[in-house]
Amino acid sequence: MTNSQSDVTAVQSADVVILGAGPAGLLLANLLQRGGIDCVVLERTDRTRVQTRARAGFLAPNTLRILDRHGLAEGLHRNGKQHGACEFRTAEGRFRLDYGNLGRREPHTVYPQQYLVTDLLTSFLEAGGRVHFETEALAVHDTGTTRPTVAVREADGRLARWQARYVAGCDGRHGAARRSLPPGTVRHHRDHGISWLGLLAEAPPSLDAVGYAVHDHGFAGHMARTPEVTRYYLQCERGTATGDWSDGRIWDELETRMYAAEHGPLHRGRILGRGVVDFESDVIEPLRHGSLLLAGDAASLISPSAAKGANLAVLEAELLARALIADLAHGDSQALDRYSRQALEHIWRAQEFSLWMIRLLHREPAAPIGESFFHESLRRSRLESLRTSRSHQDWFAESYTGV
Repeated sequence: MTNSQSDVTAVQSADVVILGAGPAGLLLANLLQRGGIDCVVLERTDRTRVQTRARAGFLAPNTLRILDRHGLAEGLHRNGKQHGACEFRTAEGRFRLDYGNLGRREPHTVYPQQYLVTDLLTSFLEAGGRVHFETEALAVHDTGTTRPTVAVREADGRLARWQARYVAGCDGRHGAARRSLPPGTVRHHRDHGISWLGLLAEAPPSLDAVGYAVHDHGFAGHMARTPEVTRYYLQCERGTATGDWSDGRIWDELETRMYAAEHGPLHRGRILGRGVVDFESDVIEPLRHGSLLLAGDAASLISPSAAKGANLAVLEAELLARALIADLAHGDSQALDRYSRQALEHIWRAQEFSLWMIRLLHREPAAPIGESFFHESLRRSRLESLRTSRSHQDWFAESYTGV
């Protein structure tokens, strides 16, 4: 099929066109709909994929407050589990932090992201919301005007256009929103030189805490998801393919790095899914470009070392929803003018703690021998301070659960 004029369907419209049906896009859609704003969500994949994408599962106290505030936390309260402890393991031994009783005394809630997305999607659709699945946004045009358009490819391959007053880019770092940013946009990027092999195992949790293991072979992590499923992480060489490690090698390496001989064996089970994550930090400034606004991973990418990504997405979606409702329903643009600055304050705070966690859990990559010893000594000092200093523990708890 050629991209001739006959291939283009009629122009459709909404006050706000939202790109992406992840946590940011779907929460934004729910809040705009409740505020009387006509909106539509355009999602590249199908509904099954949206509802089964396994992502983060540790929700911050502020995320719970936001969902509660808008009556969107019923499933979370019914099926989520409070979690307030982490355990650090090293060659020198292990220590536990009950962070839910430190700092502000606020635990996480464990609720897999695909469950949250399903809740938000169901709520939006049941209230009459519009979601166009298998609709790929190709580009956002005319963002410097009050009538931007989104060029899309629909499920049947036909090209179409959506016209809006505002476009909310919640479609990730590789989506159309980022590709459509104007010249002069600042992108802050850092490659940390670290990679994790992320694993989802059909196995009950092996400890009642988040496990962080620091080992000469590299980092290993243990995060409960449900009573039957556990997420594990193994630091791996950059360039590792998802199939490079056999299941047997994975479990053997997890037991080695988590010091199973000293602290007890892991519950083994079938590996349900795996994927390699290269640690990068990426922030766009500003987050508003005329009538195009960014939220979620389109606004910033953060390493998974501190579980901030989904929580930032929820916070940004609420900020953006308030601002859009104020502008479209009440003619007040002040909140929109503040949106980028407010969201970036939270983003940079989260990036700072994420970098601290990266340096706590990993060797400095590719450092010369002298520098490597220096960094290793600093890392041991950080761990010892975290083990022994109550003020350090309170700071950790507040930063770990905050957003």
